[in-house]
Amino acid sequence: MKRTKAQSVQAQAANSLVEGLQQYFVSQLNKITGSGQEQSFKKVEWFRDEGRHGGGVRYEANNKEVFNRGSVNVSQIHYDDSSRSLASATAISTIIHPENPYIPSIHMHISWTEMKNGQGYWRMMADLNPAIENEADKVLFDKNIKNVTSEVYDVATEQGARYFFIPALNRHRGVSHFYLEEYNSDDSRGDFKLAEILGKTAIDSYIQIFDQAIKKNDKAVDDDYKKQLAYHTLYLFQVLTLDRGTTSGLLVHNQNDIGIMGSLPAQIDKTLLSSWKNKVSTPQDQLVQGILDVLPNDSPCVVNEGVKRALAEVVRQHYKSNPQALGMQAQGNVVPETVGNHQ
Repeated sequence: MKRTKAQSVQAQAANSLVEGLQQYFVSQLNKITGSGQEQSFKKVEWFRDEGRHGGGVRYEANNKEVFNRGSVNVSQIHYDDSSRSLASATAISTIIHPENPYIPSIHMHISWTEMKNGQGYWRMMADLNPAIENEADKVLFDKNIKNVTSEVYDVATEQGARYFFIPALNRHRGVSHFYLEEYNSDDSRGDFKLAEILGKTAIDSYIQIFDQAIKKNDKAVDDDYKKQLAYHTLYLFQVLTLDRGTTSGLLVHNQNDIGIMGSLPAQIDKTLLSSWKNKVSTPQDQLVQGILDVLPNDSPCVVNEGVKRALAEVVRQHYKSNPQALGMQAQGNVVPETVGNHQ
């Protein structure tokens, strides 16, 4: 089986960009943890329609002493052989949840969407997600991102603060939020450079934070791991009930559910998650109940591949049955027609 690639020159350039960021991030993580690539990350390939419409490659964290959960995904879906208005969608989407609770998680997403008429736009995110907050880490991350995105930084952080806010809990997921939706300036070459420098800077900043934490070598105690478990529970809650990108991916197709669910941490606190059910509006309380129904009753509650597949189906079926609930999800300044573009 072979993955075909998009024919557009811009889509090919975007694919080279995200594949380069993927290889760079994996290599830097391997370097800082002192591990070989095969030891730390497992390469997994998936195919859209048996490769006829593309697919992707992800590197799953395989070193449980270092990573609670980690995935560095690249995908390219295209419809060069169909009448759809969407030509292609090319993306890197990555989440790293370290095992050490003093090291923050990071999420990054950079994607290029191109229509058959030649028009296209970028989606760019970079957000820092600590279980135990460290102001110095936030300052470093924000400063470095601002230095390379100065012209769009204010609007991106304003959108990010809105997108990653969790109304039911009256708090944000994470402490640093850079988010641009449907971004396209008059300078296409400059937009490609912005996407690349944002990704590279987010990676370099995170590696610096990771390295500093390793050298500091703080010894985590039980209370630290409890804080991490609570934060991982919040992370799963936000992803499954609010994250528009996750939901859109699940509604478009079911051929990469494990990859789409790659951002979920390895364990959560099911009792804590259950306590949030009555904090969300109908019909999202039904979604939370559906999530609880397929989660194991263990403490901590393990989120393995079987659980991830079940969670993906719960989310998919919820929004198929309650399409109006899509309007309750997180959004920036605009809401992209992601699902409609793929139909």
